Amino acid sequence: MEIQIAVAKVNKYAVSESGDTLEVIERPTGGVSVVLADGQTSGRGAKAVSLLVVRKVIGLIAEGVRDGAAARAASDALYADKAGKVTCTLNIASVDLHSKTIVLTRNNPAPMFICRGEAVDIHNEESISLGTSRHVRPIVTEIGIEAGLTIVIFSDGISHAGERVGRPMDVGQAIHSILDEQDPTPQQIADFLLEQAVHLDDNRPADDISVLVLKVSTRTGDNVRRMNVRLPIHG
Repeated sequence: MEIQIAVAKVNKYAVSESGDTLEVIERPTGGVSVVLADGQTSGRGAKAVSLLVVRKVIGLIAEGVRDGAAARAASDALYADKAGKVTCTLNIASVDLHSKTIVLTRNNPAPMFICRGEAVDIHNEESISLGTSRHVRPIVTEIGIEAGLTIVIFSDGISHAGERVGRPMDVGQAIHSILDEQDPTPQQIADFLLEQAVHLDDNRPADDISVLVLKVSTRTGDNVRRMNVRLPIHG
């Protein structure tokens, strides 16, 4: 088997800096973790908050701290720094080769979707953003690594897409429609969901949008690990 991870993200319309921060880190016991944080509001202030959270989380994961404990520590650090006045959502998607599982840690009111083949399951248990109190706990979901598994995670820019014009996005239906295509890649799924959200906002995103897709498939290539990044630069 092999695991492919793809991301698509865009800034809020007319805002030069995204409040969403995403980082990938190798785990000390094997595997990788992808950390996505969305700071409250948008722009430079939100970016500073999401950077604070992500750097705290990846530093702890690199030291061998469990994902849930890292999320709690990041929440405590944010609460102490901002006196509970600023919040941040957090998702951690970890491929843990030691346990041979995928660990999904969520402090985000936005749901995530776990798909097996064309079956799409929504995980929308109540979840609280980081920094709201000293007692914030994440929701942790652990599943075995299996071929045909697709996981979709996103910031609330997807959840709120189209709301201002009365056309809210049905994320589950959008995922169903792209999975009906013949074996879409994770990048195709992420791009499709982002394009749908931007379209519903009349091509003027009302918030920063980030989509993370993780897919497990049968391995067909070599043993080389690869990463591709595309960063458009304006001006």
